[in-house]
Amino acid sequence: MLKRASLKDIATKVGVSIALVSSVMNGKGKGKGKGIRVSDEVANKIRETAKEMNYQPNEIARSLRKGSTKTLGLIVADISNPFFGLLARCVENEAMKYGYTVIIGSSDEEIEKSELIINSFLNRQVDGFLIAPAEGTSEQIKTLFQKKIPLVLIDRFFPEIGSNYVVLDNYQATHNATSHLIEKGFKRIAIVAYKLSLIHMKDRIRGYIEAMKSHNLSDSICVIEIGSKNAKSEISNACMSLFVKNKSVDAIIFSTNLLSIEGLYCVNENKIRIPEDLGFIGFDGGDCFDLFYSPITYIKQPIEEMANEAVKLLMGYFDNIESSKISHIILESKLIIQSSCR
Repeated sequence: MLKRASLKDIATKVGVSIALVSSVMNGKGKGKGKGIRVSDEVANKIRETAKEMNYQPNEIARSLRKGSTKTLGLIVADISNPFFGLLARCVENEAMKYGYTVIIGSSDEEIEKSELIINSFLNRQVDGFLIAPAEGTSEQIKTLFQKKIPLVLIDRFFPEIGSNYVVLDNYQATHNATSHLIEKGFKRIAIVAYKLSLIHMKDRIRGYIEAMKSHNLSDSICVIEIGSKNAKSEISNACMSLFVKNKSVDAIIFSTNLLSIEGLYCVNENKIRIPEDLGFIGFDGGDCFDLFYSPITYIKQPIEEMANEAVKLLMGYFDNIESSKISHIILESKLIIQSSCR
C-alpha cells in the first residue's frame, strides 16, 4: 500500500514550514489580517506539489478540530427486515441533504449487540443517533439521553424516557385494519404479533382488541404472540391450528412484514384460498403482496416520512442543543385495500 502523503512531506519537498503548507491547504494565508502570509507563487507551488503527491486531507483529524464528524449512527432492530432496509436507505438519502453520512448497525433484537454498536459509534464520535431500540435496551437509551447525546428514537420508543421520537400510530393502524375486515363480513379475526414488551407491538395488539370490542366481537378475540427466536416454526404451528386443521378463524392480521410473509408461505403450502377461506391483512407491503394471486391488503407505513422527520429533528437539535425541545411525532398509516379481504 502506498504511503499517504502528509503535510510534512509536502513541506519538505517545497522547502517551507508545515504551518505554511497547512495554511495554504486550508485556504488561509491571504489578505491583510493577522496570521501567516504567503505569496501567490509559493502558494501555487504548494498546491501543485500536493496534487502531484496525491495528498488527501485527514478528515478524522479535521473533524476533531471542528468538533463534528458529519456522521450519524443509525441502529435498526434487524437489517434483514425489508422495513428496516428501506428505512435505512431513506435516512441515508435525507442525511445527505445536510452533508451527513450514515453508519448503520443492526442490533438483531439483542441487548448485548445493541450496546456494542452504541459504544462503537461513540468511539467513532458520531454527531448523533437514530435508533429503533431493541427490547430491554431502555437503560442504554436513558444513558445516552442523560448524557445529552443528540438522539432520536425511530419506529419504537420508551414512554418512560422523554426523548425525541418519530413513530407510527400503531393503535390506529390495526384498529382500522380490524374494522375493515369486520365491515367486509369477517367475524372470527385473529392477530399474529411478536411477543414483545415494546410499546409499538402492544399498541398494535391493543388496536385490534379495541376494534373487536367496539363491534361486539369480544368472544372472538384471538391474539397469537410469536417468539422472535423461533418465529418460523411458531407461525407455522399457529397457522395450522387457526385455519388449516380447526378453521377457528376466518380472517387474520399479521403485525409485521416478516410475520406476514411467513403467513403467506403457510397459506400456499396448505392450499388455503384467499379470500374465500381466509381474509388476510399484512404489514408494510412488498412485491410478494402485490404479486400474490390474490393481492394482499396491507397496512402501509410512511417510511420515507418517518426517516425524513427523524433526520430533521436531529438536525434541529444540532442547531440549538441547549434550547432544543423534545418532540414526539406520530405518523398515520394507510390501509392499502386489495383483493385479500373480498
